[in-house]
Amino acid sequence: MMTYLPQLDRDQVARQIQHLLDAGLVPAVEFARDPGPYDHYWGMWKLPLFDARTVADVQAHIGACLQAHPDCFIKLIGYDRRRQTQEVSLLLHRP
Repeated sequence: MMTYLPQLDRDQVARQIQHLLDAGLVPAVEFARDPGPYDHYWGMWKLPLFDARTVADVQAHIGACLQAHPDCFIKLIGYDRRRQTQEVSLLLHRP
């Protein structure tokens, strides 16, 4: 998986998470060991975080996923509650 954007620092990630929460999206954390260009389904870390209200709530799940799967790609997803579709996808960690 390639990206041409620089890696976000911790504060930038926190701002992205806050924006996701402010937009009313449901955060979820996903991971994959070696995703290919046609891998549309990654493993989900637990269930979507319907009860997440703060950046710290989401960061705790991201950190737990990273600790359990340090050799995996990790991304943050934002789901629209009403349409039940994925609105945001943000790669957070590359091994």
